[in-house]
Amino acid sequence: MNYEKFCAILNKHIFESEKIELLRKLSEYPGRFIGLFRPTKPRAKILQHLLQSHEIRMGDALEEIIEVVLAFMGFEILPGSITDNSGEPLLLDQYFTDGKVYFFIEQKVRDDHDSTKKRGQISNFEKKLEILLNKHGHVHGIMYFIDPDLSKNRNYYLQELEKLEKFYGIKLSLFYGKELFEYLKYPEMWDNILSWLKQWKDSLQELPEINFDAEPRESFEEIKALELRNWRKILDNDKLWEEGIIKSLFRDGTTLKLLLFYFRSQRTKPYDQLANKLSERLKKYYGYADDNRNENGKNP
Repeated sequence: MNYEKFCAILNKHIFESEKIELLRKLSEYPGRFIGLFRPTKPRAKILQHLLQSHEIRMGDALEEIIEVVLAFMGFEILPGSITDNSGEPLLLDQYFTDGKVYFFIEQKVRDDHDSTKKRGQISNFEKKLEILLNKHGHVHGIMYFIDPDLSKNRNYYLQELEKLEKFYGIKLSLFYGKELFEYLKYPEMWDNILSWLKQWKDSLQELPEINFDAEPRESFEEIKALELRNWRKILDNDKLWEEGIIKSLFRDGTTLKLLLFYFRSQRTKPYDQLANKLSERLKKYYGYADDNRNENGKNP
């Protein structure tokens, strides 16, 4: 693991495909973005959504980073998908072995859950623990919170893990931040992670860019894969256009024009209908006079 690999994982999880995912959310949950009874204007609401999305995606990125670190430290990474007795699939955040002991980790970024979620954490942990005990006969289960500055429920988790230890007759652990790496006898890796994370954060813009027309060709190549049903919902939803949500994303409409050419080139009834609707929207909200030509200026 090095800084370049660290950054690649973070950027992949947090920023890749965020444009198409935002459009999916707009189509499926428009009520989260539109409505008079909101104190935020369109750009601010979209920005708020992106920032929240980045926070959620950060957890996924850190799961992969910890897995790569464990492999670097010499552990064998095991498939993280298991099933319970009813066939329900369960995912282990980390599942690995040193050849003698099997470990699994339930990993979260921070310990700031409310009472309902913290009970769910323990219930989920025990369910996975029981499955792995039946499989291996012995396992070391770990609850791990990466951010050491938040430990709201430490006493609760310690008490619950102690009950599980006594019942199952095994060793369980609760770790925050560097404690996991100290236990695994690789504390310097935690120092590396902190240093890399600070360097990565310093390289970020203060606020994310939400203008898809800043790089129209790049935006088009990503969003053209959005499902037909989602485009239909976006183009049919008057409020997304009337309240300025779409224009906040597509400032001058350049990317939407590329999309219009693409819709026309597909030559199927659904795409033809999308093209006609998008042409109407472009004319009304961007003053674009569609002459039914393709991207190269030729009639289809």
